[in-house]
Amino acid sequence: MAVIVPFESPQGASLARLADLVAPDMERVNTTILARTGSDVAMIPEVANHLISSGGKRLRPMLTLAMAKLAGYTGDGHIKFAAAVEFMHTATLLHDDVVDESDMRRGKLAARMLWGNEASVLVGDFLLGQAFKMMVEVGNLHALDILSTAAAVIAEGEVMQLGAAKNTATNEDEYMAVIRAKTAELFAAACEVGPALAVKDKAELAACRSFGMNLGIAFQLVDDALDYGGKSAKLGKNVGDDFREGKITLPVVLSFRRGTEKERTFWNRTLGSGEVRDGDLDEAMTLMVKHHAIEDTVGRARHYGAIATDALALVPSSPIKTALEEAVAFCIARAH
Repeated sequence: MAVIVPFESPQGASLARLADLVAPDMERVNTTILARTGSDVAMIPEVANHLISSGGKRLRPMLTLAMAKLAGYTGDGHIKFAAAVEFMHTATLLHDDVVDESDMRRGKLAARMLWGNEASVLVGDFLLGQAFKMMVEVGNLHALDILSTAAAVIAEGEVMQLGAAKNTATNEDEYMAVIRAKTAELFAAACEVGPALAVKDKAELAACRSFGMNLGIAFQLVDDALDYGGKSAKLGKNVGDDFREGKITLPVVLSFRRGTEKERTFWNRTLGSGEVRDGDLDEAMTLMVKHHAIEDTVGRARHYGAIATDALALVPSSPIKTALEEAVAFCIARAH
């Protein structure tokens, strides 16, 4: 059974305008990324470039560049910080795939499947080291503090998720705490460092951080929904991977809470005990449809997307502001 939730993109739901506006800076970021993955240890660039060049949207570094532009920053530090953000993101993906025992990433075999778990973890560590090296080179202590704090929070989120794995008693508040730390924190930091480099006041820094945090939450909630209601060709992984890996995501939390005793027994067997049988994924999807879990997850994503847009309400209209608003619409409506 395939449950396809319509994620039609409303007019303007695209990253194209954002990509165009930051294109010159993004070229410099990409050059920096390629230069900083270089190493005399041949396996390091092989593993790193396998993931870095695999077609990711580079949304987080684009947000760093866009927010620096929005804040009127005129220096060069945002280039290294945007590259650092991408390295941090790539490192977490390499580590995640090991922890989750994932086979696919962005439609390709995960690095761990080609080079092994040890290489994936160690190359992720190398990228984190390079990220902090670039931050130090820029020499802005406030911006360095923002991203170094984010690195610690992301690690906490990973451990929180580990604790929630297979725990069907996880409630919505607990799950939201996980994704705030694990996913949304890097979005928030990516959006805050540009204004920090531009030495903006606390109110503007808070607005930019709020935009990133709420966009990140919305982004992850849509990912949760797509894992059960998307198409594998556009997901870059198999539909139902979260189910097979025993991940407790919001559609599961809602289905479990709203279900009958018999249905909760099903979730305890499949996710709690890991006893997955033929047809169980279809049954999980059926229960999610019954309890409106996928559509309500998307509804919550829209809510956080609206908060993100409102965070920039006091910022004067400009092409970059419009592009950021369109990025929110894209993250909610994407069918990739």
